Amino acid sequence: MEQCVLAANAKINLSLDVVGRRPDGYHLLEMVMQSVSLHDQVTLRKNKDGILRITCSEPGIPCDERNIAYKSARLFFDHCGLPYGVDIHLQKRIPSQAGLGGGSADGAAVFVGLNQLFAQSLSVEELCQLGVQVGADIPFCIQGGTQLCKGIGEELSPLAPLPDCAIVLCKPDINVSTGEAYGRIDSGNILQRPDTNALCSALEHNDLKGVAQRLCNVFSSAIPLEPVAEIEQRMKEFGALGACMSGSGSAVYGLFSHSIGAVRCASALKECFSSVSIGAPARVGVSVLRCK
Repeated sequence: MEQCVLAANAKINLSLDVVGRRPDGYHLLEMVMQSVSLHDQVTLRKNKDGILRITCSEPGIPCDERNIAYKSARLFFDHCGLPYGVDIHLQKRIPSQAGLGGGSADGAAVFVGLNQLFAQSLSVEELCQLGVQVGADIPFCIQGGTQLCKGIGEELSPLAPLPDCAIVLCKPDINVSTGEAYGRIDSGNILQRPDTNALCSALEHNDLKGVAQRLCNVFSSAIPLEPVAEIEQRMKEFGALGACMSGSGSAVYGLFSHSIGAVRCASALKECFSSVSIGAPARVGVSVLRCK
């Protein structure tokens, strides 16, 4: 086997709550996370040069030691005692600095793909243990689906899947500093917290409307952004059952029971925003598209 191509799915936060802080400064979270079909394509190809080489379709993304995919590959090779030797190409579709987990998704795909490409037998649990050393969202992005996430995001419990729906995703032309976002949280600027138990119950009862009514992200009130509020309102005007910002922002998603409303909404949003897409719930975090 010389090459492996994978789909690295984005994630959204159906809920996000900050419930504490560890002595080392990491924030303790309680979130319901969901994989969506919007994905980056990650291609891994063996090389005989003894190096890790990253290329990317998006010019602004660093292709060196700062890249999560690079960090993931290096940790995988070191852990398995293998010599370096892979070319990684990232075909980006997930917008950056959006709260959609694009970098973590790429890292997850690298762990899953290298495990297969180099005929290693690491379990999903072992891959997640490696992944969290690179980024807190990588374990979720490896497992995917619908999960209750606690700790710094690495403690995962599978939930009943999000019912079938169309998901419109829109990122305004504004980026949010994660550090600033958590700083606002630490200052006590939380006006509304999610009812995580009620959200999990709605999932268990396959109640899409109940899920949509309970979408909540503490960062939305901590960092009120005019474009985010505008997008949420536009989505609801076009029939979204609920809309919410994902992660620390600035992407917003809306849940639609029918694709017709989602298509109309996306078309209208594209008149004002450059990054708009339509997806669906995904049951996995990483899919192997082909290996040869």
